[in-house]
Order: sequence, then C-alpha cells, then structure tokens
Amino acid sequence: MARSLPSSTGTVIIGNGPAALILSYILHGNIPCYTSSPPHPDPLLHKKLVESSNLLHLDIRRLTQHFEASPFSYSTQALPVNVLLDTLIRPNGDTCDLEEATNIAWEYQPEQAAPHIVIGNTTSPGGQWVDNPVQASWDIGTLSYAGMLSLPGYPFAEHYRRTTGKELPPYTRPSRRQVTDYFRHYPHQVLIDDAVYCGEAISGITRTADGFHIKSHDISCKHLVLASGVFSELIPAPPLLQPLLRLPGPSIQPNSPDIPLLVVGSGFSAADVISSSPPDQKIIHIYRWTPSTSPSPLKACHQQAYPEYAGLYRRMKQAAKIASKPLGLESPRPKVQRASTSTFDSSRDWSSKYEGLPNTTITDVKVEGETALITLQAADGGPTLQRRISRLEYVVGRRGSLRYLSRDLRREILGSNHNSSRDSADPEPTEQMLSGQTLREKVLEDIEVAPDVFAIGSLTGDSLIRFAHGSCTYAAGKIMSPSRRHCKGENVEQPQMANGVAKIDHEDSGPRLSRVVSSANNATVVPAAKIMSGLDGHHRPLHQCQQSEYSRRASR
Repeated sequence: MARSLPSSTGTVIIGNGPAALILSYILHGNIPCYTSSPPHPDPLLHKKLVESSNLLHLDIRRLTQHFEASPFSYSTQALPVNVLLDTLIRPNGDTCDLEEATNIAWEYQPEQAAPHIVIGNTTSPGGQWVDNPVQASWDIGTLSYAGMLSLPGYPFAEHYRRTTGKELPPYTRPSRRQVTDYFRHYPHQVLIDDAVYCGEAISGITRTADGFHIKSHDISCKHLVLASGVFSELIPAPPLLQPLLRLPGPSIQPNSPDIPLLVVGSGFSAADVISSSPPDQKIIHIYRWTPSTSPSPLKACHQQAYPEYAGLYRRMKQAAKIASKPLGLESPRPKVQRASTSTFDSSRDWSSKYEGLPNTTITDVKVEGETALITLQAADGGPTLQRRISRLEYVVGRRGSLRYLSRDLRREILGSNHNSSRDSADPEPTEQMLSGQTLREKVLEDIEVAPDVFAIGSLTGDSLIRFAHGSCTYAAGKIMSPSRRHCKGENVEQPQMANGVAKIDHEDSGPRLSRVVSSANNATVVPAAKIMSGLDGHHRPLHQCQQSEYSRRASR
C-alpha cells in the first residue's frame, strides 16, 4: 500500500538522488564530526579543525583559505565547502582507495533531527541513476571508483559484501546496474526510508507568508531544498532530426546490421551507446572536434583505467585527420594503430563497422519506411554525402529544470536574466535549461540561493557524488540551526546557539555531539580527475556542427 505524503513538514527536498539521500541522512540526526586520530595529513587544516569538531557550523573561509597554496593536493574546481568535506571524508582520496581511511565520524544525536521529506519522480531512490534514457548497457563500468560513489553510513563496499559475499577489490568501477541497486537499498539500510517518497511528480511550488506550498500535493513546508540536479533531461534533438528518433531502430531490424546506427555526440554517453551496440552493427558517428578550444571529455581518459573511452577517442582523432579531405561516397575509413588489446578494441571490426565524421552537419532528412536517407555537409564546405541509417541516438548532453517552481520563485532564484515567464508545464527551450554553471555564481556566494531555498548536489556545479557532501552539510547546518528552527515555529526541545542566515564562508558554531554510530565512506578520485569536474561534452547549434555530447550522471 502506497504511503500518504504529509500535509506539512519542516523541509521538502526535491529529488531523490545521492545528494538528497545524504542530506536526509544528516537531517535524521547523523552529525558529521572531525576525528583527529590519525590527524588529517594537512597539519594546518588539522590544527584549525581540532578547535571545533562539529562540521555543521564552520567558518569555511578560515578553514580553506590556505588550500590554494598548500602542498597537500586540493581541487581548485569545486566549491570550498565541497572540497573541505571531501578531503575529510577521504583524506588520501587521490592516491588511496581504502574505505576505512577517513577523518569523519557520523555521530547520532536524534534530538538534533529535523522533520523533512524527500520527493523524487524516479521509481526508486537514486535519481538519474535509475533512468536510462539512451540505448546503453546497464553493465558498463562507471567513471568513478566504487568508494567515490559511497554515501555515509552504508558504503558501497559493505553493500557489495552483503549482496555478493565477497570483498570489493580496490579501484573497482562498478556497473551502473550495481550502483542503482546500491542506491535503491541505501535508505532502508541507514533507516531514512521513512522520509523518502518515489514516483512523485512535483509541480506548482510557490512561496507563502510562512514558507512554501506545493500545489500538486498540497504540502506546506518551511524550507525548500533543490536536489533535482542538472542531468534530469536529455538535450532534445533539433526539429530536423526529430523524425529520426521515431525510426524502429536496429533492435527491431535484427537482420539489417549493415544499415548504420547514427550516433551524434562526442562524450561519454555517445561512447556508451557505441560500445553497447551489437558487434556487427555499423555505426556512423557525428561529433564535434575542436581539440584546442573544447576537447572531447574522452581525451582525458587513460587507456588503462578507461580502455573503452580512450579507444573511441583514438578513433575519433584518426577520423579527424582525414576530415579536411573532401567527403565522397567512398570516403576512406581511418585505420587505427591499436595501443592495446582491450576488450573494447577487439569488440568489433572497427575499420568496416565504424565511420567517424567530425564537424559534420545534417542538412536534409528523408524517412523512407523503417529507414531514412540523410544528407551530410562537411564543416569545410566540401561535397555533400548521403547515408542511409536505421536509427538515431542523439546524445549531446543533459540539463536540469526548475519548472516545478512557480514563475515568481524561479525568477527569485535564477534572476531576471533567466527567462522564467514560461508556464511551469511547458517544455523549456535548451537555452533555458539548467547547466552546472547556471547557479554557480550564486552558490559561490551562498548555497542558500534564496531565503530558505538551498541548492545541493550537481545544481551547485559540482557533479561528482564525492563533492555532494559539502553542500548537503552546509544546508543541513542551516536547516538544523536551533535559532532558525525556533523562529520558524518548529518544535525544538533544546534551542541553543543562535545561527542566523550567513554566507558560505561565515558559518556559526552549533550544538555539541554525542555518540558515534558510523564512519564516513566516500571514494578515490580517478586518475584523470578533470574529466569529472562538472558537465562534460559539447553543445553547439546544429548549423555550426553536429552537437556533441553530454552530461554523465553525476557522479560518474
């Protein structure tokens, strides 16, 4: 029997992905605390933290101002609060994949718990990890190592041990299927499932005199947390290509592998689609190629760590070498010198099954029964080329949306420069969808992007799960602040220290902590960290070049 949503609560978290689950874990009364044995390998940070171990209420500027000049390696791409929590959860995360290495303990203090609910539209917890909007295998390995995908209280390694009876090997890239299963079980394992609601489409959120009202479910709340991410929707194909999306595709035509599958995109999703296709399926790959100004994210993938992505990048590079030559009906296919004998390299006869066409525009489409004839134009204005295809996979990127908010509330959060005049039920044009940069300037100033509205997870511009802990901890500190809860009328038995609205670099001290119940577990960064510093891929108007990819699951 489906549970009924409450009519009112203290906080509503929109989205049920990893960031929402982390925040719910904290709001249930699990408080992150610095543990100094052994001390953090950065002695200056250790010295600062021993003065105040409660991580919900810290002066972020004071703690992180030395990071840039520190001999200890810190990310310069992520928000300071995200970097801080990441380095405490995984102090040697760049070089070590041991789950037990941490400077964080999660202390359970139920009296600090704050009433809240988590509402997501996917059928189970996990957010975009649950969806599979492109034709890619669920068994492809993630970009992140397993520990990097771990949430507090129940690490991935423990789930792996419980479900397989085996120890998780170091530096494991789990499959998406495994990660989805982990997120599905996480709320029950850490006892937060009472607050998590799935399969609910939220809309019509407005600000009221004393908080917010969710029209679609008639729910009132005091605080609103945006955890819907920037990967919820695929960037749509332009009108010219829309008919190609309705073709039955190679899966419906198993006896016609010689009719190529058309893949448009230059990043991870495009690579996943290609590697997931049958080995005898011909592929035409159109992608943007501007390595000096906007290289494909696949460029940063090391051959040993990511053989499938590195292998496709080599083929894209080889195809680009002949891109300046006029296109003809019998265009030569690049011959790739294999740097390894990976499974990906040997998965098909690439010379006869793969055709890479960089910076190529589709100028005409004619659907003829179950196939289509497309006309192509090279970027240099050379002769046109025609190809018959069986299906299109358009994977140039993903974006997010705040259409579940009222126009006034969207305008309050996004500012007048962002077009918020469209009705919340209308589809948004690509330029109005959210990227990792949409709210970046705001969250650099304060994760509270409007009074009592917080942005966490990939909406902050840091798409990795390892960097979600910081924004969640900051938001929880504000929501759980005794003074704020008291003035909002919540039932707080022991209001202690005042903790008003503050900028991200001036956080306040808070209540003391009690008993330890679990250790934090997050993960190691992959060798090529830059490939996961945010949204990856390219997106440009079709008339300039075929749009390339992406957005890869957050986390990836």
